[in-house]
Amino acid sequence: MWMESLNDSKIQKKKKKMKNWIHLVVFAIILTGCKSAVSVPTETPKTEPSFAYKQQMENLENNIYFKGNGNEPDWNLKISKKNIQFTSLISGFESFIGNHVEPISAMDANVKIYQVKTEAVRMNIQIMQQECINTMSGDKSGYSVRVELVKDNKSTFLNGCGNYITDYRLHDIWALEEINGQKISPEDFIKEIPYLEINSTTNQFMGYAGCNRMNGTIFFEKGLLRFTNIMTTRMFCGANNIETKFLKTLQSTTNYKVENMHLTLTNASGENLVFKKVD
Repeated sequence: MWMESLNDSKIQKKKKKMKNWIHLVVFAIILTGCKSAVSVPTETPKTEPSFAYKQQMENLENNIYFKGNGNEPDWNLKISKKNIQFTSLISGFESFIGNHVEPISAMDANVKIYQVKTEAVRMNIQIMQQECINTMSGDKSGYSVRVELVKDNKSTFLNGCGNYITDYRLHDIWALEEINGQKISPEDFIKEIPYLEINSTTNQFMGYAGCNRMNGTIFFEKGLLRFTNIMTTRMFCGANNIETKFLKTLQSTTNYKVENMHLTLTNASGENLVFKKVD
């Protein structure tokens, strides 16, 4: 009898020991599963800004309003409100910077000529409005550029393409406030007050003219702004709607001013449209 009790006690101890080991194994498995389930934070890869973004920042920071370039040999031209920079891979003409000068405008065509002098060279830069195709990339530009570099009484001529950089401040949504000095009211229009949404990157715009939706393109040069290729829907607007007056003034716009959250468009006749920036 005593031996049986002893054996029972040993069996109970073994079972208890085995049970403790099972608990430890289960706990270890659960702990391992929890660790694997916890996501390890990964470092966000650093991405370089795009080339287009870098170009926009350079234009903004340096007030660049025209860029030109050519190839065979490669050269680049940057015109800002402060200076005119020329760089190239041509030996002896690697880099020149001259003070900004106002261009001379031709009478019979959209041609502007910049005459720039530096200590080392004289540059005559001709910018003509006409389609220009880059001979390497095939990209199309709105202007052809011809650069004459005069050094030691010898001239070197370079041809290329270029574009004006549209004023970044136009890139926004603008709600109409005034037409020719008169405040407008919602009653002047069937649905809502006219507005413009201008994209200075693509030189396109869209918006509402007071009765019809509209879209089109903008033509920009330094100090010059035109709204072109304007297309609208064809809803009947009624006699009291002043959409026609708004569109006529918009189409004849030649100048602009951005100041104090307002955009003012004017034409040669002195007519104007005043818009307020929409946040």
